[in-house]
Amino acid sequence: MHPSLKSELAAASGLNAYGAVNGERELREAAAGYFQRRGIAADPDQIVCGPGSKPLLFAVMLALGGDLVLPRPSWVSYAVQAEMGGVHPMFAATRPGEGGVPDPDELTAQVTQARKQGRDVRSVILTIPDNPTSTLARPETVECLCRAARDLDLTIISDEIYRDLVFDSDHDFPSPSRYAPERTVITTGLSKNLALGGWRIGVAWVPDPELRQRLLAVSSNIWTAPSGPIQRAAAYAFREPAEIIEHVTASRRLHQAVVTAMADRLTEAGIPTPAPKAAFYLYPDFEPVRPALQAKTSADLTRLLIEQHGVAVVPGSAFGDQPQDLKVRIATSLLYGQDDTQREMALISPEPTRLPWIAAALDRTAQVLASLAADS
Repeated sequence: MHPSLKSELAAASGLNAYGAVNGERELREAAAGYFQRRGIAADPDQIVCGPGSKPLLFAVMLALGGDLVLPRPSWVSYAVQAEMGGVHPMFAATRPGEGGVPDPDELTAQVTQARKQGRDVRSVILTIPDNPTSTLARPETVECLCRAARDLDLTIISDEIYRDLVFDSDHDFPSPSRYAPERTVITTGLSKNLALGGWRIGVAWVPDPELRQRLLAVSSNIWTAPSGPIQRAAAYAFREPAEIIEHVTASRRLHQAVVTAMADRLTEAGIPTPAPKAAFYLYPDFEPVRPALQAKTSADLTRLLIEQHGVAVVPGSAFGDQPQDLKVRIATSLLYGQDDTQREMALISPEPTRLPWIAAALDRTAQVLASLAADS
């Protein structure tokens, strides 16, 4: 954690009174400025804050009601949250190399068919950039999806929590707010770009006033108000002073170096892997080495890699892929170090993949992959 964030949090430790359900004005103004610097016409009154982007997403689903469409694959909690709220999720395939955004044609076909069957489909979730694939959809694809969403009268929920971890800082970021701002909700937080997962703070841009009021009604009965001290420190982070920008830049450089190195090792072993464009995930397909695996499902493959080889992965079936597809998600952020000292060294190193603990982890993975490929 950056020292300035610790100082801000300590200075705000006495804020223990109940606050506004949508968040304190200071944080909402800072979050609006954050969105404005990214080309989004956000106003503080359009911002809703919550104890993490995850509960905000759940609250948005509850406020919208109806069924929703998810990309396949997609982050594990979307479908679970939908089902918890009595919503029936549908999956629509993504285009190759464009994870997180359903194929617009597939979206249209699925929603049209579902409505013929009497289902009340009201929304679609995007993850830009994507978890689990770390890929980034093309602007043309997002624009086409926004046209489809307008034709189908769908609300677009855009989870952009990995936005600041896109490796190419000059990339034309394809937020749906550019093409359909009137029907877009954006959620984000500080758990990825600043590794503040334990703070549990998130913000949502909700331009539709009616939806915003429904969201606040839901939120007031779930979390009452976000933590006061965390809000004060988060406002500092969202204002993006120079030291925070430098910290995020260093994080992005570290993620890119390690995840790219791991992707290279997977490719060299003959295991197809979408090229990562952001964040710290990989989503390889082990189908080419299936004969050597004694694994019929991604859950079998996960157990094999963890129990026999010590490689921690999550099965593709958890992300909505078919169980028989031998896909898993790898999180390379687990390789940065065993303690704060190692992780800090990884953050500031110009060549993090040459640090002994990271190099050893990459070499170990390469050995496991090579042995699997050799037996296939």
